[in-house]
Amino acid sequence: MERKLAPVVNKKGLHQSETDFLYWQKQPYQARIAALEEIRREYHAWFNSQQKETADVQPGFQRVYCIIKR
Repeated sequence: MERKLAPVVNKKGLHQSETDFLYWQKQPYQARIAALEEIRREYHAWFNSQQKETADVQPGFQRVYCIIKR
């Protein structure tokens, strides 16, 4: 006996759907920072895989700056 699933489609107008901005505004700041950190780690992993000779480079600042007020 073969079971088939019927596709489900929900149509919404452009102004009826929730935007990404509203979704992230509703999330607590801990969830937003966790998502940002995950994106950052994925980017650095991707970037290191693209760079053959510098695959062991750790993410961080390129230079250290010292700001002095007079």
